[in-house]
Amino acid sequence: MEKEGELIAFMVLQRDGFTILETNWRFQESKVDIIAKKEGFLIFTEVKTRKSKKFGKQSDAIDKKKIAIYKGAAQDYLIQHTGKGKLEIRFDIVNITIGKDETEIKHIPNAF
Repeated sequence: MEKEGELIAFMVLQRDGFTILETNWRFQESKVDIIAKKEGFLIFTEVKTRKSKKFGKQSDAIDKKKIAIYKGAAQDYLIQHTGKGKLEIRFDIVNITIGKDETEIKHIPNAF
């Protein structure tokens, strides 16, 4: 289900004008689901997918440790890709609930 959620997020971000640079980017212990750019921002996106809302919002599962890993990944990415220009960094979350009858997508820009 994780891959399905990431594919949905990829398509939604692309539809909304994001230029996708990387998917499932890894460096050491870090994994970033989607790295994109839009309107002067380099955006590191965490995709959270669930089957229901029974256990609360997906974004509640992102703790301080995960935030620190994402910020470290951003630094690593910038070191490896110095040619990306002067873009501001932003961290987004895309919450996806794939229900029996419908799929709900919530994009949270600048989530942390």
